[in-house]
Amino acid sequence: MRKEHDFLGEMEVPDTVYYGVQTMRAMENFHITGDHLDADFIASMALVKKAAALANMETGRLNSRIGKAIVQAATEVMEGRFTDQFPVDPIQGGAGTSVNMNMNEVLCNRALEIMEKPKGRYDIVSPNNHANMAQSTNDVFPTSMKVCLILKGKKLSAALRHLEDGLEQKSEEFKDIVKMGRTHLQDAVPITLGQEMASYASAVRRSRKRMERALEGVHTINMGGTAVGTGLNAEPEYIKTVSKKISFLTGEMFVTADNLVDMTNNTDGFADVSSSMKCMALVLIKMANDFRLMASGPRCGLNELKLPARQPGSSIMPGKVNPVMAEVLNQTCYQVIGNDMAVSMGAENGQFELNVMEPVMAFNLFHSLQYLTNAVNLFVKNLLTGLQANTRQCQYWVDHSVGIVTALLPHIGYERASMLAKEAYHTGRPIRDIILERGYLTKEQIDIILSPGEMTQPGIAGRQVWEETCARQQKISG
Repeated sequence: MRKEHDFLGEMEVPDTVYYGVQTMRAMENFHITGDHLDADFIASMALVKKAAALANMETGRLNSRIGKAIVQAATEVMEGRFTDQFPVDPIQGGAGTSVNMNMNEVLCNRALEIMEKPKGRYDIVSPNNHANMAQSTNDVFPTSMKVCLILKGKKLSAALRHLEDGLEQKSEEFKDIVKMGRTHLQDAVPITLGQEMASYASAVRRSRKRMERALEGVHTINMGGTAVGTGLNAEPEYIKTVSKKISFLTGEMFVTADNLVDMTNNTDGFADVSSSMKCMALVLIKMANDFRLMASGPRCGLNELKLPARQPGSSIMPGKVNPVMAEVLNQTCYQVIGNDMAVSMGAENGQFELNVMEPVMAFNLFHSLQYLTNAVNLFVKNLLTGLQANTRQCQYWVDHSVGIVTALLPHIGYERASMLAKEAYHTGRPIRDIILERGYLTKEQIDIILSPGEMTQPGIAGRQVWEETCARQQKISG
């Protein structure tokens, strides 16, 4: 054991660990989630600390020997080493001070080790004076959040692009399969299964772009604002330099906010990212539910889609297979929507010059990004890739639907079409048979009007039939 102290007193710390007294206090104070800090967030904060050390050395304020040791320690943390040395609970009081000090202590004790000094010799390398030089939790924590959001956002964007591509492939594969469109859960007019898949791809693409636009907003940071955005204890040259260092280390263009006070006390940028994921979740829920409905049955449902069988669906019913991948995507999205509420409450609950609720915002934002990335990737892998259409069943519903009568309106008029629909509904006879029996149209004309292409993408052939019908009506009336 080694003894460490802060202004509250002295504590014993295991000599094998790299964290110190303030981390120990946080471990005693916050037993909330039982979770650990997000690994990407740990790496992101280490990157911010590395950038700060480089900037402080460049301005000449930080001793180069100490600075280089801190930079090396931060690099090692970024590489995934010492992840187990961050035991503080993600949800905590103090606006993230415990996380910041946990990082400062780990970096300093590892720097001391690099310099061949004992852990805990903070008179040589100090968590507050060196690792936290020209910094505050209030600029380090939100900046680290933003770096992490960009990193995780790229992973989710890649997953969504994969989903878009998969849906576009299915759109092409299913482009000639006509099925009944439905509104109000009732038969409407025909559509191709390919058109439906293309519509899902379009909505996913829009959702991805919405999130990417929101993430653009978190490229503006408040590093150098320190405690309340006034830049106390931070040199002007450091403030200019630190954002450049972060940009270099991340490969992203981070810029210092024009108003550091605003950027320190307002967190609407985080709410914007969360809101974009909530909207994305709504789009994914709608898509997943459509898949579940189209795959319902298989004998007593719509049975238009055949989902890959992933696992037995019941502990009591033999042979049952459930749409588990669509279900888990739904549940993931429900959680994301709940997370958005927590982020929203956190964003509105900042008072005066600081929003102290950033830890719960970080916790939920990181989870939402991770959950969606995992769920979307698994949906593509375990459902979309092996998705098949039940072409015969799709055609059966078209042939037996009253909804196709809508395609006849330009040719026989609304009143006749309504009478046909009523008769077909009550007798169960196909619309096509009734039209031929009444002599409203010829078989050739019906084949054109009710052809898959004409019903889903009306063209010149339908126009010709309409002109023929009009000419016949004029002849009769004339």
